[in-house]
Amino acid sequence: MKKKLLACLLAGTMVLSMAACGDDQTPASDSVPSDSAPESVPESTPEPTPEAPVAEEASIDFEDGNMGFVSAYSKPADAAEVEMSIVDFGGSKALQVKNLTGKVPYVAIDATSLLGADVAKVASVELSIGVSYEDGSFNAVSGGLIAWSGEDLKETSDDWSVYLEKVNPKKQVATLSAGEEFVADAGNMLVVQLKTDNGVAAGAGNATMYIDNIRFLDASGNLLKADSSAAFVANAMFESGGADYVNLAYLANPVTFEGFACTGGGWAQVGFDMPQEILDALVPGSVVEIEYSSTSGNMWLVMNQSAAGWRRVGCGPIDGVAEDGSDDSSSYYNSGRTVAQITYEQLSAGCGGDVSTFGPSMQCESDGDWEVFSVKVGQAFPYYAPLGSEAVEFEGFACSGDGWAQNGFEMPQEIIDALVPGSVVEISYASESGDMWLVMNQSAAGWKRVGHNEGIEGGEGWASWNGNVCQIPYEMLETVCGGDVSTFGPTMQCESSGKWEVFSVKVGPAKEFQMMRDPVEFEGFTCSGDGWGQNGFEMPQEIIDALVPGSVVEISYTSESGDMWLVMNQSAAGWKRVGHNEGIEGGEGWASWNGNVCQIPYEMLETVCGGDVSTFGPTMQCESSGKWEVYSVKVGTVQ
Repeated sequence: MKKKLLACLLAGTMVLSMAACGDDQTPASDSVPSDSAPESVPESTPEPTPEAPVAEEASIDFEDGNMGFVSAYSKPADAAEVEMSIVDFGGSKALQVKNLTGKVPYVAIDATSLLGADVAKVASVELSIGVSYEDGSFNAVSGGLIAWSGEDLKETSDDWSVYLEKVNPKKQVATLSAGEEFVADAGNMLVVQLKTDNGVAAGAGNATMYIDNIRFLDASGNLLKADSSAAFVANAMFESGGADYVNLAYLANPVTFEGFACTGGGWAQVGFDMPQEILDALVPGSVVEIEYSSTSGNMWLVMNQSAAGWRRVGCGPIDGVAEDGSDDSSSYYNSGRTVAQITYEQLSAGCGGDVSTFGPSMQCESDGDWEVFSVKVGQAFPYYAPLGSEAVEFEGFACSGDGWAQNGFEMPQEIIDALVPGSVVEISYASESGDMWLVMNQSAAGWKRVGHNEGIEGGEGWASWNGNVCQIPYEMLETVCGGDVSTFGPTMQCESSGKWEVFSVKVGPAKEFQMMRDPVEFEGFTCSGDGWGQNGFEMPQEIIDALVPGSVVEISYTSESGDMWLVMNQSAAGWKRVGHNEGIEGGEGWASWNGNVCQIPYEMLETVCGGDVSTFGPTMQCESSGKWEVYSVKVGTVQ
């Protein structure tokens, strides 16, 4: 369409040019009779001004000032408080979203109320997203376009990014694929999430986001009309908090158990025979993930034909008695109790061996009325905390490329020195396809793509990437390149399957978040402090009892600097900051934190405080290098 329009404009320009040249070449008459009255010369007519390109018609353009169909979504633990208004931006009216607390903005757009019955026709949504900073700078931002679809408000997501100043605002697209369709009268919505804000690290503060020109399109690309006077109607996600993955593993290459949707009353089991692709996916290190709702919040698997007999897995002994066939460990749950995960190892322990002992069928069960929306099986995906001040920056690593193109640089000595066992390479990027890998084009093993398992003999697994940040552990590089860092070669390159741009590369110690189950709440642990200020409480007996080898302390918080640690101010070893390695003789490493959740393992406390829980002292405090607030503290068991 653009090429056709350009050709027409060029053709028109050529016609005008040819006409002008013809006038210049017309011969003049030999003379003008002296008795002839001079011909009247008409006033010159200015050439027409080219018309500005016609903007695409939008379902919602905010020019009428209406914004009653949008709402801030505040249930997720990392959700920011926002202020919304209609302002001028990019030459038109737009919805302005100001970040007031430095966390992650979520803005829900009520498609159901806007479109009525036509919501079922939506195949894709286009919208313009822009960004600004108070200091006038430009910094790249990115996030997700989250769709809540169907009767069960199934959550799916497309990535978006604004990473070039000359394309700010930028058109973004969310596509509803098969199985993700909106349905009428079900509270279906689109949620815009600004997850990664590079302006914070650059010292520009929090981004202000702008949303404009929302276009709801049907399968043929036709625009659907919307009623901008519609009022926002909260759906069940605003009550439950929606899907989250705190305490869970992310799944690599998940396989969906097709058709697994069912319901049951308390203690009722319902399920299906496992197809071959699910049996093939059930291998050591895999996880069964269940999306569900339950009046009790619990969800388990029942393997009713296992080699060991009828087995309830992921429940633990009921009323302290294991004779009912349950295993002795519980499921892993997200904080909203809407997603449960059960590991292959739990199934193996309950059923008596490998997948050949699991039996042909898989069922679900809860102790309250329940409904399961989907079941998936995938490899547990390492979830590393972002690198902070402990990382080494690969200076000057900023480049871009088309899909399947590689670009990169020779590694400076400080990066080579940082590449040690237990380290991770972190890439900040944007990509049309969302993926990102490293290419070590001069490794001892030859040209190697690292973090892309498909068809790679090295079997190094998949990189951990989310469309904004990719993390590749040293051990993956080691496996693929054939040995330690001396085999990696002198250069490091990046690659993606879609057009991509890399903003930075860092190397630092890997800090993996752990799957945690059976959390014990530290009742009443809410407090705040300024940078380097400590605040906390005496530990109740149930927390002391929960602090055992293999446990982890999990802190839900916000912080201006993003970091968070524990201070054990009365430990046997004296006043100790735990989870902050810089200048600490204990060498206990760094806590895993992401600005919203911090995890500190028991073993780290043990190393710093000088022994088992009896050496920890009676109190537990929190601290950060910036102004901070803690909302909850829990102690749970990790796998």
